[in-house]
Amino acid sequence: MDRAGRQSRVAKLPPRERILDAAEELFSREGIKAVGVQAIADRAETTKMALYRHFATKDALVEEWLRIVAADYTAVFDRLADTHPDEPREQILGIARFIADGLPEISHRGCPFINSIAELPDRAHPARRLIESHKAGQLHRLTDLCARAGLPDPTEAAAEITFILEGAQVSAQNGSVEHAGERLMRIVEAVLHRRSTPTTAA
Repeated sequence: MDRAGRQSRVAKLPPRERILDAAEELFSREGIKAVGVQAIADRAETTKMALYRHFATKDALVEEWLRIVAADYTAVFDRLADTHPDEPREQILGIARFIADGLPEISHRGCPFINSIAELPDRAHPARRLIESHKAGQLHRLTDLCARAGLPDPTEAAAEITFILEGAQVSAQNGSVEHAGERLMRIVEAVLHRRSTPTTAA
């Protein structure tokens, strides 16, 4: 988007949304620690004083940005639940497809959760606690889907699928695996098939 187009779009947003929009862009592109409050205010076409009226600290702004990112992922689970209410396997595959489709962007910008954890080593940081709570909630929902899909050990199946989804994002970010999205889908499908197929004793 050219400068004139961005200015027109920014002008239509309320101040709080402009600040969050600017923070998302700068944090994703440059990292949390490298971006100062003044840079965010400038990008949002506002002032530091106005920013602090909406967010008491930079940490509070980081936490709210990540809360929005987490809500976007939660919305995917909710949308798939509405689209495939009685098809837990389709929901699991839909989640995998969402991650697979997002890998090209992650290869350029990185996963916001992974990047943020790397920059926030203190596990007591509010943003770290938010990420951990969000990930625990996702694993719980995935475990429930595996149970509803009839997998004999839903806890292990959910853990295995989580490792695949998380690992694919890291691999896309570091460029180590080609065709990561296609491979992610094949592996998740194989996990669902293997774990749902009864083993016969020799």
